[in-house]
Amino acid sequence: MTIADKVDAEAFWRDGWQIVPGVYSKEEIAQMRAEIEETKTHGGDLLANPKINHVMTDGRLVQIAQKILGSDEIVYGGDSAFTVNSSQHGFHKDNVDRTDPNGPDWQNGRYTMLRFGIYLQDHHKHTGGLNLRHASHNTVSLKEGKNIYVRSKVGDVAVWSMRTSHSGNGTLLRFPPWTSPDPAHKPKHRPWQVAPKDGDRMAVFVALGLNDAHHDRYVEYLKTREYIIRIWSKSQYDPAVLEKAKQSGLTVRDVPREVAGRTDVGQNVEWKPLPY
Repeated sequence: MTIADKVDAEAFWRDGWQIVPGVYSKEEIAQMRAEIEETKTHGGDLLANPKINHVMTDGRLVQIAQKILGSDEIVYGGDSAFTVNSSQHGFHKDNVDRTDPNGPDWQNGRYTMLRFGIYLQDHHKHTGGLNLRHASHNTVSLKEGKNIYVRSKVGDVAVWSMRTSHSGNGTLLRFPPWTSPDPAHKPKHRPWQVAPKDGDRMAVFVALGLNDAHHDRYVEYLKTREYIIRIWSKSQYDPAVLEKAKQSGLTVRDVPREVAGRTDVGQNVEWKPLPY
């Protein structure tokens, strides 16, 4: 069975998210953890990181994106990173027009920007994983949609629409097992109720999409954010790596080069709406 065979595109568009099982082996996940440990101070995006850029060029995420988006032309616009023991929690959306239902993100057919999450430890039996609001990709509300703790196993890949409400650092309860606490609130559970952690929480995140208006708008929005301008200032793409990406089916838009030397970018620390 190929990776694409594991993807149910129809279910993705209905639910706004999906877990693709067994994309990586346990050995490959252990390798990624070691690579992150070695490059914690790199500062650039994943494609510019010589230790872990294989995540961008091995074609696996591209195959998933191709199946979901129904196109072989998958584009990367500089948005990728890894986190170690991130403390972020609380439902949010990643798209540009996240509070405006009249914005371009909610027009022009299907929204084609995808977020991939590779969680480098078990969350099937361990706490600290991803929460999603089921089918929340069709509303700007952060309260609509069933709250689901995503019980991913080592080697699985999570993929969701950037319009889907999601949160990190969720709580997995051993009792009652059918309950998913809202990650925005940290209720005081008794220790025996909460599943244990599976070591340091490491995760890899990548944004991929089509070469369309949604992608262009998302990149223009990113150019307004201070944090990613800082990342791009440390991101230079090796020509050999770009060729590997091309061979895997990934088109790379060199956004770090587009913004190099500009003083009109990175003005916003927090999210602000983009005019249209």
